[in-house]
Amino acid sequence: TKLFFARMKDAGFEVMGDDSHPICPVLLGDARLAQEFADDMLARGIYVIGFSYPVVPLGSARIRVQMSAAHSLDQVNTAVDAFIEVGKKKGVIS
Repeated sequence: TKLFFARMKDAGFEVMGDDSHPICPVLLGDARLAQEFADDMLARGIYVIGFSYPVVPLGSARIRVQMSAAHSLDQVNTAVDAFIEVGKKKGVIS
C-alpha cells in the first residue's frame, strides 16, 4: 500500500485516506470519467471499481483500489504504470 500511495501521489493522482489502509480511493470527481477510467484499466488487466453518486457524494467520483499483501511489488508497479498511462490518456495527470 505504501508503494502504491507514494507512486500514485508522485504521478499527480489524488489518493484519499492514508498509506496504512488497503483500500485506496483515487479521486477523479466526474462519474463518467471514473467509469471510463475503470473500463480502460480492465482492458489493461487491472480490475478496479468506479464509484459515483449516490454511493459517494456528488462530484467526488473515484476509483476504488483494494491492495493486498498477496500482491507482489511487480503487480503493484504494473497497476500504477497502468494508472499513469490511463491518467495521461484521460487528461487526469500530465
